[in-house]
Amino acid sequence: MTPLPVVVLVEPAGPINVGSVARLCANFAIQELRLVRPRCDHLGEEARRMAVHAQPLLERALLFPDLSAAIADCGRVVATSGRLEPEPVPVGPAADVLAWLLAGRAGGARAALVFGREDQGLRNDELLQAGRILRIASDPAYPSLNLSHAVAVTLHGLRQLEPPAEGATPDQRQPSGPPRPDPADRGALEAALLDAEALLLEAGFLMPHTAQARMAKLRALLQRAQVGSEEVALLRGMVSQVRWACRSRTP
Repeated sequence: MTPLPVVVLVEPAGPINVGSVARLCANFAIQELRLVRPRCDHLGEEARRMAVHAQPLLERALLFPDLSAAIADCGRVVATSGRLEPEPVPVGPAADVLAWLLAGRAGGARAALVFGREDQGLRNDELLQAGRILRIASDPAYPSLNLSHAVAVTLHGLRQLEPPAEGATPDQRQPSGPPRPDPADRGALEAALLDAEALLLEAGFLMPHTAQARMAKLRALLQRAQVGSEEVALLRGMVSQVRWACRSRTP
């Protein structure tokens, strides 16, 4: 069985939060912390002081230029959001969402838990890169949690779903029936979408000024479908063949 999901922090601004999250990762056996464009010194004195005995985990945290790069090798991705308006991808009870995240471990798939900026959370284009959205059941009058507190609640919920050490059965929240294949890695899906977008712009189906909005709808559709690697390969093959056919018939 593969390790627990990686924890991804998008543009964290507070070194105290980053150090606290590193400590929480160690508390709950998370082995990898990834940071997207941190807006603070994640290896500074404040972060190290809060990490306590998790300083080695903090020191080996990986840095990425954007969320797409940080989760490119992950199939199942859960993003957290405290917003109350409708989200662009499925939202469910926290336990169900976390159970879905863990469901791919037996097959060896990488997974990620993504947390947004302290002041703004995650943008819609970032939420669209997740297969599920987790919303902590806080009071609607004040739904926003401190970043490290949100990580603590989420990782505790994740631990509650872990089977006992003696090898008990998986969590009963898992759906019955034949299991679906694991979702394709985000990197492969994004590459297929970019290829499709280029073809659709070339064919005139997309216009430059509306391409982003229309592709966002397609991303949301594919996230709801949770397409696998074979389906992504099918999509890329279709795009390639249509491009060849269009160009070969051009006089």
